[in-house]
Amino acid sequence: MLSCRFISTAKRALQESLASELAARMSAMSSATDNAVELKKNLSIVYNRERQAKITDEDVEDLLPANNVPGKSSGTVLPFVGVACLGATLFGYHLGVVNGALEYLAKDLGITENTVLQGWIVSSLLAGATVGSFTGGALADKFGRTRTFQLDAIPLAVGAFLCATAQSIQTMIVGRLLAGIGIGVTSAIVPLYISEISPTEIRGALGSVNQLFICIGILAALVAGLPLAGNPIWWRTMFGISVVPSVLLALGMAVSPETRVSDAEKAIKTLYGKERVASVMHDLTAASQGSSEPEARWFDLFSSRYRKVVSVGAALFLFQKFAGINAVVYYSTSVFRSAGIASDIAASALVGTVIASSLMDKQGRKSLLITSFTGMAVSMLLLSLSFTWSVLAPYSGTLAVLGTVAYVLSFSLGAGPVPALLLPEIFASRIRAKAISLSLGTHWISNFVIGLYFLSVVNNFGITSVYLGFSTVCILAVLYVSGNVVETKGRSLEEIERALSPAS
Repeated sequence: MLSCRFISTAKRALQESLASELAARMSAMSSATDNAVELKKNLSIVYNRERQAKITDEDVEDLLPANNVPGKSSGTVLPFVGVACLGATLFGYHLGVVNGALEYLAKDLGITENTVLQGWIVSSLLAGATVGSFTGGALADKFGRTRTFQLDAIPLAVGAFLCATAQSIQTMIVGRLLAGIGIGVTSAIVPLYISEISPTEIRGALGSVNQLFICIGILAALVAGLPLAGNPIWWRTMFGISVVPSVLLALGMAVSPETRVSDAEKAIKTLYGKERVASVMHDLTAASQGSSEPEARWFDLFSSRYRKVVSVGAALFLFQKFAGINAVVYYSTSVFRSAGIASDIAASALVGTVIASSLMDKQGRKSLLITSFTGMAVSMLLLSLSFTWSVLAPYSGTLAVLGTVAYVLSFSLGAGPVPALLLPEIFASRIRAKAISLSLGTHWISNFVIGLYFLSVVNNFGITSVYLGFSTVCILAVLYVSGNVVETKGRSLEEIERALSPAS
């Protein structure tokens, strides 16, 4: 799996050796394992394309037999996935920490009556995240994944420190802006890095771990806010705590494998054992002798070759945000309180993400998305009815809670974790980092717009109409996913690319 990331193309060497080796490989693989059967299929695809002189980068990536060579177990990657997920934890923590702290920091900074400045403290994080998400891909291409993580730890730590020590609203906003840039970068490179180091057989489960740790970060922020009632200046400690995982992220990435070709031998040995080094490096050397495509530019993302697959990535995040998750989060506290329940939706999100992790490599990404958006549409309809049908008035509180929990569970089952996992799989290696940055930029821009105008829309149209609108968006998402998203479970990168761009 890791070796695939290090290759751009291999024409000349493959052309000279493929024909003579094909017959022997075909006969030897006729009674082999499932991995060998898949390799045989890929060899046949490439051979047919070779006869037409149309071999591509993705063909070569999927041909390498790295998984057939004995080596370390898949568990070897787990510590490095854990280090990367510190970024996801910080993502969730910075999103959630302001909810409990805002009231107390507003008093401390003297802006209790100024809701505009309070809004800037909240939204400045989203503005910074938009900038960070667009720059994360370019930084990852230029400096490598691990070095980008280390650089990203700087705004994460400095931003947290400024927030914790702020004596003015200006310092607070600057600190939130820097922290936002940090989480914007992590939102782009955490799923990218995890997908590149993960073995194919557990890539789905490990990819959904990103969403799991975001939920853990939100829960950690809620727990960190518990002492606020007895200690009003505790909000400074809440922000300061996040400096620690930022430093740990930088230190952990210093010993994590880099997924660029210049560090191929070291990374392969670290992740999969020295037994695979010779075989994989032989293939890498042979592949690198051919001509290679240049690194993709931003405008290449909108070319006819990549336009469709890039639009799928952006659309998934648009549907994710405009399906109403922000509205449910905003109103969840009042919904639970009206029913006499002291709870929070983060626990529901955590449960849903754990379930999604176990199903990702069994049910597939596309089916989980369809199931998720369908459940969200039904839940939104239930929420709307609980506020409007007089016959349901005696049960409105219970129905609202059930609808909220069902919505969050449905969201966490697919619409939450799947887009970040799916993007590194559907994007060709040449455009992967920049395409993910563009998609995450769409996510943060839509997040910012929703946060800016949501309350105004509710005041003008009412929460019931807004919930019905969200339900409609979820239904449209089901139709879009059914017609445009391909299933990536158990499929090679070449098959995915061909399915999304049949004319390329």
